[in-house]
Amino acid sequence: MLLPDLNLLIALDALLEEGSVVGAARRMHLSPAAMSRTLTRIREALGDPVLVRAGRGLVPTPRALALQAQVRELVEQAAQVFQARDEVDMSTLERCFNVRSNDVFFGSFGARLMDALREDAPGCTLRFVPEGADDDDALREGRIDLYIASRRNFGPEIKVQNLFTSRFCGLAREEHPIFTGSITPQSLAAYDHVSVSRRGRARGPIDTALAALGLQRRVALITPHFHSAIFGIADSDLLLPLPEPVIWGLQTMGLRMRAFELPLELEQVVVIQAWHPRFDKDPAHRWLRQTLKRICSGYQGKPVAAAGNIEATGSAG
Repeated sequence: MLLPDLNLLIALDALLEEGSVVGAARRMHLSPAAMSRTLTRIREALGDPVLVRAGRGLVPTPRALALQAQVRELVEQAAQVFQARDEVDMSTLERCFNVRSNDVFFGSFGARLMDALREDAPGCTLRFVPEGADDDDALREGRIDLYIASRRNFGPEIKVQNLFTSRFCGLAREEHPIFTGSITPQSLAAYDHVSVSRRGRARGPIDTALAALGLQRRVALITPHFHSAIFGIADSDLLLPLPEPVIWGLQTMGLRMRAFELPLELEQVVVIQAWHPRFDKDPAHRWLRQTLKRICSGYQGKPVAAAGNIEATGSAG
C-alpha cells in the first residue's frame, strides 16, 4: 500500500535512521508525542509495526529493514524535486537542444555554437530544426527549446531576447558587370534578382524601396534557402540580396563572389531568440541562451571585411 502522505515517508526515514522516537522527533523538530502519533499512522498505512521494543530501545521489523533503502531513495528524490537548481555540470550533461532557425543563422553561427558545445558541454547534441507551418505551437508544446527569428508575433507568454541587428546587402559573382561602375538603385534594378522565401514570395522591402524611386526589379529565381541561392548565382548575372551575417559566414569558404552595400534605405532587421517560460529557470537552457547571446554579440556591428574572394564594396574596385 502506498503511503498517503509524503511527510510519513520523511518521518519513516528518520525513525529508521535514528532507531528512536525521541531521536527522530529531534531531527524533525517535533515533540516526542507528535512523533509517536506519526509512528502510529505509519504502522496503520503499512500494516506493520515498523519498530518494536527490544529492551530499552526499538528495533526495525524485517519489513522495515526491507523498505529502508527504498524509503531513503524516495526521500532524496523528493528533496531534489523541491531543491532549487541554480547550477548544472555542463561537462557531464547529456541532452539534446532543439533550435529552430533558418539556414542563415545556422550557416553564420552554427559552427561557433558547436565549438561552444564541444568545449563546455561535450555530451550534449545540437539539433537545428527548419522553420515550418507548425511554428506557432512548437514552443508551447515543448518540441523546440529555442526559436531564432526576426519575427515577434509570438504569444504573450513567450520570452524574447534580442540577439543582434542585421542589415541586407547584395552578393554577386566576382566578375559581375555591376562592379564596373558605381552601384546605384538604377543599376541594382537593371539585373535580375533571386528572392529567398520559404513561402515562395517574390516581393519584399527591396521592391517597396525601389518603387518609391520609380524603379522595379525582376525576380527571376525564387528559392527557399539562402545557401542554394548562393551557389545558384555563381555562374550567372543574378543578384542576391541577403542578410549581412551570411557574408560573415561565407568569408572562410573562398567563393569567387563579392558583397556590396545596397543603395537603398532599408530598415534593419532585429534577430531574436524566443523560448517558453517553462525553460526560464532551467540552468542548461540558460547556458544555451547565454552562449548564443555571447556568440551573436561578437557579430554585432562587425563590418563585412574582405576575406578570400568575398569582399565588401560600394563601387568598382
